[in-house]
Amino acid sequence: MSRLSNMFAAKDMTQGTPWKQIALFAAPLLAGNIAQQFYNTADSVIVGKYVGDNALAAVGGSGPIINLLIVLFVGIATGAGIMVAQYFGARRYEDLSHAVGTCLTLTFISSLIMTALGILISEPLLRIMDTPPEIFDMCLAYLRIIFAGIIGSAFYNILAGILRGLGDSFSALKFLLLATVLNVFLDLLFVTKFNMAVEGVAIATIMAQFISAVMSLRKLLSLKDIIHMEKRHFALSPQYVKRLVSLGMPSGLAQAVMSCSSLVVQSLTNSFGAAFVACNTIVMRVDAFVMMPNFTFGNSMTTYTGQNIGAGKIDRVEEGIRSGLKMAVSTACFLVLCILLFGRLLISFFTDTPYIIDMSVTMLRIIAPGYIAFAVTQCLSGVMRGAGDATTPMWISFFTTIVIRVPLAYLLAYLTRSAENPNGMPESVFISLLCSWIMGAVINAVAFKNGRWRKKAKAGIGTKKED
Repeated sequence: MSRLSNMFAAKDMTQGTPWKQIALFAAPLLAGNIAQQFYNTADSVIVGKYVGDNALAAVGGSGPIINLLIVLFVGIATGAGIMVAQYFGARRYEDLSHAVGTCLTLTFISSLIMTALGILISEPLLRIMDTPPEIFDMCLAYLRIIFAGIIGSAFYNILAGILRGLGDSFSALKFLLLATVLNVFLDLLFVTKFNMAVEGVAIATIMAQFISAVMSLRKLLSLKDIIHMEKRHFALSPQYVKRLVSLGMPSGLAQAVMSCSSLVVQSLTNSFGAAFVACNTIVMRVDAFVMMPNFTFGNSMTTYTGQNIGAGKIDRVEEGIRSGLKMAVSTACFLVLCILLFGRLLISFFTDTPYIIDMSVTMLRIIAPGYIAFAVTQCLSGVMRGAGDATTPMWISFFTTIVIRVPLAYLLAYLTRSAENPNGMPESVFISLLCSWIMGAVINAVAFKNGRWRKKAKAGIGTKKED
């Protein structure tokens, strides 16, 4: 029983064998990330099978707008995870409590802003993106419901980031698995019994996310031996807000740029018609699962690096980097093999339309090698962020997105125009994505070797400890 309790407790990653600590932390985090993907994937599978390809396209076509408007939460979550990991590693528990309180207050304020903003601008953005008429109304309905309940998703992601910073990736997993099961049940109930189509899956999603947020908050407040939450800790102290912004905003801005680029590329995607939008939705859903190990190892390296730098153990960070890279790249290679062998089977879960299945298989095979490159990018970026150097990964993301992916997608589409494909070849969208991933890995490796993150680590929060 005590061993099970330890799994759901804060984990000190400054002790023990590095690769074991990283693996033990990453395993439940990966399971949690995969479970979280079931939110949108369940929506896509259920509407695709029970409503039709247009409903599937509507859910997928809404994604870029949702991602664009939640970038603030991404920044808060990233900054929270780094701050918590460093303060916890340094045993500065009063600072830790202030950091957590600041994050929760900012999340509440941000949620109110995002709800109002999302509902107001969803329709204009859909028009700017040239959303196909046959899916426009469904996209708009889905978006407005999601933004009406965005507070649940925001708080879960922030609280999960805080718990991960404490080394506890098991609790977030436990809550998320329960919410995921509930989401699938409600999806089926609303769509098959109440005939609510995309509105039903949107309502199911926000209900499940709210429940996972409540459970995560209860867990955090129960850690009284580490975090002592009082009213004063929720005040927006300039000291903690500034540090949160400096650590988290680069990641938020990078996500904002990627989301804006996704909107631009989505316009190109929409120009190929509703069938290709459905294909893109399917590929991105499969992509989300394959990407999970990469993001997991990236987040694990951020927490591991942050805690060890907080404890003043930079040499231990170096050992952990080698272990993390080996595990991440090996996992990516295995998943690429699975895609090549079983991609068609995975895609058939979403639709029965042969043309869309064939097109999706082709697109998935184009980007498959990029997952190995992205494994390197995420590991090295995670180390740099954990060391406090969040700006270098941000600038690299800007470059690969703005300079490489978006222009290349439109250039390839332009160069491949023909009588059969007046807007160009649809493959342009995914070839450009593959090129940006490979270039991102190369640039991250050069930046990592340059060692700016080591200077940031030495100038970090120090090793001052509190009793």
